[in-house]
Amino acid sequence: MSTTLEKYVREKLEKKEILLMTHVICGYPSFDENYQELEIMAEAGVDLVELQFPFSEPSADGPLFVKANQQSLEKGTTVDQCFEFLEKVSKDFPFMTMMMGYYNTAYKMGEEKYIDRLAAVGANAFILPDLPIEEAGTLHELAAEKDQAPIMLMTPTNTQERLNQIGEHAEGLVYAVARKGVTGKKTSMDDEVGDFLKRCRQATDLPLGVGFGLSCKEDLDYLKGKADIAIIGTAALRAWENGGKEGLTKFFADLTA
Repeated sequence: MSTTLEKYVREKLEKKEILLMTHVICGYPSFDENYQELEIMAEAGVDLVELQFPFSEPSADGPLFVKANQQSLEKGTTVDQCFEFLEKVSKDFPFMTMMMGYYNTAYKMGEEKYIDRLAAVGANAFILPDLPIEEAGTLHELAAEKDQAPIMLMTPTNTQERLNQIGEHAEGLVYAVARKGVTGKKTSMDDEVGDFLKRCRQATDLPLGVGFGLSCKEDLDYLKGKADIAIIGTAALRAWENGGKEGLTKFFADLTA
């Protein structure tokens, strides 16, 4: 089944060699600042955005994102606010939006309500990195009914058999994690990454996004021909923290030069 997300990505790839996907943590530093970040991203031609619902134990995230999650929660950010923001962003911007978070959100809401709500606010996909495929059956069935793509992660520690399994369950696109560990550290784009992406390609025909540690134009250039989407998270947040609007605008100008 081809999802709205997959069709969107394939259409974009007819005009661009590699797409850009970015990441914003809802409520950090504030929703107003999130919106300003997204305006800069839209201006830079970003194609897809993950809106992260903050969580107290973000197990896939590095130190900067962990801090951002904690501070957003300390300010009182709620799941309802995140859904409301997702709806506003989906209406106001040309890029496609998705929810990123942890399974606890879906579990506490109830899986059916979670999927219904994502569809109602204009999302097209979700990423829950802590939900293994063995436990995702019902959620994925509900997602298919509402055209919500469950984005699966492939990692360098997966065996080929496991990558094939993940590929069978994936919809929309696949998120290839460029290295072991958590987000945030610089990843060196080398033969090891290239070999891993070949293994991912063997496991799925879906568009391939690569994230964890991408931070500069050279990283994007390396991925051209090997992947379809470059995923930028920590580096963009760091640019915002260090230089505000000007810093983030320059970051994306350099990235897409």
